[in-house]
Amino acid sequence: MTTTGISIARSALKARRSKWAWKWLPKALIWVILLTGSVVMLFPLAWMVSSSFKQEQKVFVFPPELIPNPFCPQNYVEALSYKPFPVYLRNTVFLVVMNELAVILAASFCAYGFARIRFPGRDFWFSTVLFTMMVPYVVMMVPQFVMFKQLGWIDTFLPLTVPYFFGGGGFNIFLLRQFFRTIPEELADAARIDGCNEFSIYARIMMPLAKPALTTVAIFTFLGTWNDFVGPLLYINSPERFTLAIGLANFRGTLFSRTRWDLVMAFSTMMTAPVLLVFFLAQRYFVQGVVMTGLKA
Repeated sequence: MTTTGISIARSALKARRSKWAWKWLPKALIWVILLTGSVVMLFPLAWMVSSSFKQEQKVFVFPPELIPNPFCPQNYVEALSYKPFPVYLRNTVFLVVMNELAVILAASFCAYGFARIRFPGRDFWFSTVLFTMMVPYVVMMVPQFVMFKQLGWIDTFLPLTVPYFFGGGGFNIFLLRQFFRTIPEELADAARIDGCNEFSIYARIMMPLAKPALTTVAIFTFLGTWNDFVGPLLYINSPERFTLAIGLANFRGTLFSRTRWDLVMAFSTMMTAPVLLVFFLAQRYFVQGVVMTGLKA
């Protein structure tokens, strides 16, 4: 090969390498950013789980030790006996089940009406529902407390469950309405020809097809109820009705007792584990529901 041919080949090789580098450099940069963000976000979770197996005096050592030494699994047993964890878990599960039923039934029913049924003032009332999403909870906190106190519902689970049966929340209605609008109207027309009324169409056609959106609503409701601290703090006074969030707050020490941070970390890990489990089991439906609800306005 001549000198000219070798120069041309080298130039072509350099151009190919340069093109390859410019092609993969953005992807590599994105991967580095994502991995860095993942480490930063997962480190507190890893530190919490690791600290739940440490001795009390080693929880706040610096630099942090992610591998406990010595390994203390008895922290979980002590945390379960330090506070009535089964009682807190029973109360929280009860609220979760009640609110899941209320939100799925009420929100889907309202969303179907806004999406498929034409009635006077439909757009106005739907706009009103959207407006409720813009009102901060702290604005309604005092009026709701006064109302529930007049009803005699203080120190009961009624203020934490009954309101969800009346609509299920503006965001949930909006999410399900957007999903119902993506379902072809021809399915409902065919059902009407076969003699189905609107309730039958809602129950036998729309609800089975809306599993991704319903799963998304169920996950949001589960997270909101499971982690709710302000609601039980306002309305619950008796220790036998405390939820997991209130129970976790009670692990903090008082003026005459110190905080057992090793037990706090163990209790926090037990409280976080079901949330992660539910999300990973329903991740496929959750992503599908979020994506499909934005396809049609």
